[in-house]
Amino acid sequence: MNKTFFSSGDFGKVPEKLIEDKPAKLIHEDVLNSEVSQDLNFSNERRHKVAMVNLPSKVLSMTLGGLQPGQSTRKHRHSYETIIYIVNGEGYSLIGEQHVAWKAGDAIYVPVWAWHQHVNSSAINEVLYVACENAPMLQNLGLAVREEL
Repeated sequence: MNKTFFSSGDFGKVPEKLIEDKPAKLIHEDVLNSEVSQDLNFSNERRHKVAMVNLPSKVLSMTLGGLQPGQSTRKHRHSYETIIYIVNGEGYSLIGEQHVAWKAGDAIYVPVWAWHQHVNSSAINEVLYVACENAPMLQNLGLAVREEL
């Protein structure tokens, strides 16, 4: 991974052409069934299943989240944007003061620094969702912040 950092004095050092920076890892196989301890620790902290996609993106992250029937995430907020696609199940999210109902096939947006919580409203079906965030970009800039209640 390229660990070169630039400052405002380097503005004139922009290359005239792009150089391919293809990392060795281009696939994370069987994400939901990987037993990465970081995933288990992260899931335990969040109190619901979270499988992190481990790929070398410097700007975007992707996680797969699961909620058991009647389960909810902890109320939390963060300095990065999130778009969530609901793969299976139905429920709702509390985003600020707004109640946003969702079902499989829907996508929801969670704005920067908004308190939010996701709830599986089914008594029998699990929820599976894909969350995409710009967290790595903010982490690389030292600007990523997250709070949980």
